This record gives sequence, structure tokens and C-alpha cells, in this order.
Amino acid sequence: MAGPRPAVAAEPALIPPPRRPSDPHGPLRRWYGTVLGWAALLTPPGPAPRLCLGVRFDVLDVPAEAGRAALRHLSPGSPVAARGGRMQLLVAAGSAAEVPGVLDWLEWGALPLDLAVLGAAAHMEAPLPPGQGLAVQGAAVWMRPPEPGGEVEASLPTLSALGGGGGAPDLVRVLDTVATHCHRLRLRRGCARPAVGP
Repeated sequence: MAGPRPAVAAEPALIPPPRRPSDPHGPLRRWYGTVLGWAALLTPPGPAPRLCLGVRFDVLDVPAEAGRAALRHLSPGSPVAARGGRMQLLVAAGSAAEVPGVLDWLEWGALPLDLAVLGAAAHMEAPLPPGQGLAVQGAAVWMRPPEPGGEVEASLPTLSALGGGGGAPDLVRVLDTVATHCHRLRLRRGCARPAVGP
């Protein structure tokens, strides 16, 4: 009768260590975070990174026609994004809290205007940086991209431009122009509807 066979040492299995999932938006988030110093985050399961608002800038979201009219009041270095038929005008951080009062002062506050201002705790889709591939249809794009290494905040519309000698555009002029064009669009849409009979 043969004795028990000696145990054979099992060869260690060659199992690769787990791989970290690739981040398809890594270059985009690095551009915003490293080159511009802006906070960007990936919203699960979000298809695109989003930019945090209220820290470096707020956003005035308006119809594209109203946004184009406001471009003449913005400095050349003021970033402007577009998405669908809308434009996002970057304004100084804290402007979101000021806009309703300014619209009231300009006597636009009582009218329904197709504009929104987004500030602290809000986000916007991060447009693709210039020269980094083709944007997906319907995705946000830069019409006027931010300049790397530049101080974007110094070029954004702000209320402090009213009495100061700084180079920042005047938020009041931008809002008045945008509100005027939003109202005109609303009137045109109202006139285009067929009259309802009795």
C-alpha cells in the first residue's frame, strides 16, 4: 500500500491587477483644472464633465439671438459658450444674486423673460476646449473660449464696472441688452401665433 502522495505546490495564478477604468474625459477635465484652474467634475453617470459655478464665474443663459446682441458689450476676452439655441455668457461670480435686482431697477423684472442666471451650487456643461476634437451634436461649444493663463475673471461683466475705471464690462448694459432682445423675441413669437376665434 502506497503512502500519501506529497503535496505539489500549486503554481501561483498569473492574474493581472485590476485596471482602473479609463476616463474618456480626463484630458478635458485636466484642461479645465490645470490650464484654466477651473473646478470641473464628472456627474455620474453624466456624459460630459460639468463646470462648477459661483466660484470663478456665474452664467447668464439666454436665447442665442439675445446673446449675440450682448456680445458688443463684452470684452474680447469674455468667454461665451453655446448649446442648442442658447448662449451662456460668463459673468462675474456673485452676479446671480444681483441680476433680479438689476432687472427690477431696469424695469424688466415684472415681465417674463427667457433668461436664467446660474450661480453658486449650479453647474454648466463643460464645452470642448479649442482644438481637442469634434464636439458631439447638441453638446456645448465655446464661441469665445477662455484664454489659458489669462485672468478670465477680469474680463467678465460685473456691477463694479459702474463706477470703476476697470476694464470689466458693465453688467447693467449686458442685462439691459439681453432683456430687450428676450422681450422682442417673446413679442415676435406672440405675433406669429394664429388668432383664436370666439
